Amino acid sequence: MKLYARLYQAIMENDPVIKCQLTDELYDDWKNQRVTRVNDCPVESIDVPGRPVKPELVNPRKVPKRSMVTEQGKIVLLHSFAHIEFNAINLALDAAYRFRDMPDEFVTDWLQVAFEEVKHFRLLNDYLVELGSFYGEFDAHNGLWDMVCKTRHDVLHRMALVPRVMEARGLDVTPGLMNKFSQIGDQTAVDILQIIYQEEIGHVAIGNRWYQFCCDQEELNAQTTFQQLINEYFGGKLRGPFNRSARLAAGFETDELDELERCL
Repeated sequence: MKLYARLYQAIMENDPVIKCQLTDELYDDWKNQRVTRVNDCPVESIDVPGRPVKPELVNPRKVPKRSMVTEQGKIVLLHSFAHIEFNAINLALDAAYRFRDMPDEFVTDWLQVAFEEVKHFRLLNDYLVELGSFYGEFDAHNGLWDMVCKTRHDVLHRMALVPRVMEARGLDVTPGLMNKFSQIGDQTAVDILQIIYQEEIGHVAIGNRWYQFCCDQEELNAQTTFQQLINEYFGGKLRGPFNRSARLAAGFETDELDELERCL
């Protein structure tokens, strides 16, 4: 099976275990040049990617409260992280699948991201099982995939808004969450989040790099264009505060962050 057919197969797989396995195998085959990049199948819209029957997807306002005051609240919070990472697998696979005019390095980068998101999901899901829970036990929302659908027409929009807004927000909030888990003595959760945090800096950096590539291809000013997209998709407002050190490590510029902080 060629690259795009295998990407589609992985995206549409409902079973998380099999989806993770398919992603691992595809990344390994691509790295070792055992799969060919031939545009042998049409690009499907994919309004609904492969996912298990549970969790049930609900309005974000109806998602269970995520407080670490109780053991149950902690598990709900960890479940929400697992849901983000599961969606991030589909998100990374979709980038490689959808934008077929991009260089081979783009495919390599997003398959690497998908491979690492698989690792993050497994870490969280294994810990949920250890705590007597499982992925799918609690309701979740579909915010990440909604943005994937909104940006499927334009790789520049996708690179601007998914890695540089939605994933970058994770860089802002994760250190505080690690501190809270540390305060309640959950070192396992801290260790898992530390792995995710470090690798997500790399994922945002990949998004930044390809966003700049797209802007250069279209002879657009990257910062001005990004601000226009924030206005179009988010009403000109971003959530803060920013973790400036992590964002700088992920490729944001100091003057850009100064300007974006005026949008908070």
